[in-house]
Amino acid sequence: MKVVGFIGPSGTGKSHRAVWVARERGIDYIIDDGLLIKGNQIIAGTSAKKEKTKIGSIKCALFTNTDHANDVKKAIRDNNPEAVLILGTSDGMVEAIAKRLEFPEVSEKVYINDVATEFEIKQALSTRMEQGKHVIPVPTFEIKKDFSGYFLDPLQIFRRKGKGSFQLIGEKSVVRPTFSYLGNYTISDYTIYQIVEHVATNIEGVNKVSRFRAENHAESIYIEMDLVLVYGYRIRPLLRGVQRKVIDEVERLTALNIKRLNITAKSLVLDNQKTPSVI
Repeated sequence: MKVVGFIGPSGTGKSHRAVWVARERGIDYIIDDGLLIKGNQIIAGTSAKKEKTKIGSIKCALFTNTDHANDVKKAIRDNNPEAVLILGTSDGMVEAIAKRLEFPEVSEKVYINDVATEFEIKQALSTRMEQGKHVIPVPTFEIKKDFSGYFLDPLQIFRRKGKGSFQLIGEKSVVRPTFSYLGNYTISDYTIYQIVEHVATNIEGVNKVSRFRAENHAESIYIEMDLVLVYGYRIRPLLRGVQRKVIDEVERLTALNIKRLNITAKSLVLDNQKTPSVI
């Protein structure tokens, strides 16, 4: 297995450019901040961004926990990649990760200055210092509950193909980790509503969501909604099923915890011809 290191100081934009660097070298697998990533999926590991302290984050990124390291080593054995890209803040960090995961020696090293201009690096450092933002090189919904900062901001990455033409080359997730002293992200009520509405109205027996309300709390969210149901279905089991499915999907897609979901069957329709939902 070929091992390539991608090296640069913290906050200089490595994760932002990791997918591009990997693709340019035909590498499908990336090790970044405690995660093993393939394409747009987290294959194994735990995000260092979920740690409550910076020291904990560093330990996680270095795979000091044996179970964490073994989880990634098993995934490497199962997937048998031809090459892997390891992100690190120094040569020593990349080499330490490779050794900890029992990889071959690092055969090539790419530095952030090789792929980013001085201005771009300064911009990235400014964003990190002033806003506490970090990038994880996977789409927002892949992070799920591995992330403990309060929410994520999807970021699509484009490359110019010509005058006025751009090619989408990937999606990243911008997060503010728990250890960032600058506070938390929140996700808008309307985004939660869109997920709930999609899930609920695709359940047989549900016609539409007629009212929706969500409250954000420090550790969880509360949701209340009214449904219009289709006549002929047993109401109580149907509502229980909607409750379970909505909770599972919202938590899976957003990493938010639902503490309470109250559903009211507001009215019935005789057939299942869908009508527009309202908040």
